Amino acid sequence: MTWNEVFAQLNLTVADRRTLLAYGATGAGLTSAVRGGSLVRPRRDHYVLPGAPTPVVQAVRVGGRLGCVSALHLLGAFAMDSATPHIHLPRSASRLRSPHSRSITLSDSARDDSVLHWWPLLDGTDVSHHAVGVREAVAQVVRCQKPWHAIATLDSVLHQGLFSLDELRALFRHVPERCGSLIGQLDGRSEAGQESILRLLMRRLGLHCDIQVEVAGVGRVDMIVEGILILEADSRLAHDGWEMHVRDRNRDIDSARQGYMSLRPAYQRTMFDPTAVQEAVLALLAAWNHHRVHIL
Repeated sequence: MTWNEVFAQLNLTVADRRTLLAYGATGAGLTSAVRGGSLVRPRRDHYVLPGAPTPVVQAVRVGGRLGCVSALHLLGAFAMDSATPHIHLPRSASRLRSPHSRSITLSDSARDDSVLHWWPLLDGTDVSHHAVGVREAVAQVVRCQKPWHAIATLDSVLHQGLFSLDELRALFRHVPERCGSLIGQLDGRSEAGQESILRLLMRRLGLHCDIQVEVAGVGRVDMIVEGILILEADSRLAHDGWEMHVRDRNRDIDSARQGYMSLRPAYQRTMFDPTAVQEAVLALLAAWNHHRVHIL
């Protein structure tokens, strides 16, 4: 039996030495597997398969497990900065190491921008060797992330079906009161983090925004602002390649034939220059209101 098959049968991403020995491995066999490259030992007595997600390896090497947005991103949810590992550490954690080397003691200068969470778990059962569970991760997100970024992540959690709205409402009874306003701003219909941020930007301007709207002859669009401006969240992942660009431009033409304006802010512009996006939307709406009396 290969190590891949062992990990699959145990349903583990990270296995400790005791578990593997109980399954029939030997100390010599584990040492040989590490030396031969068929297992990776990020931390003493902890093993992963080659190709395990880098954030998982980093979290285990530090001495904890993935938490917060990193744990949710591993399950497919949106994270504002997925490159920065968020690591949950038990209060009793010791002998902590740098995310990139188990020979370097963890310190402020050796954290490599990792975010450490020392918050106690809600009940201690929703965890594995490699990550906290969805419930624990959500509780960490609402305390860790900026409000809009937390909303974008929680929208994604709802959209992916990782957690229900009722479960979120119940969970919010266990988070700080200051976080309570987030629950009323969530909308699991948003399919991407950028869509969530665009929705929040429009509502901050006091504009009416319908999301995931079917437009005859065009198909479903991300949102329509004030009934006239189609706003689409463009990311490289969903819109890369010439064929996709042609499809999007044809959708814009078909929308314009029905009297709609279109705007496609790129991900980077939405996330890091949101004021410019808001100004562009207001300018388009102002121009439409100024000229619409001349349309026959």
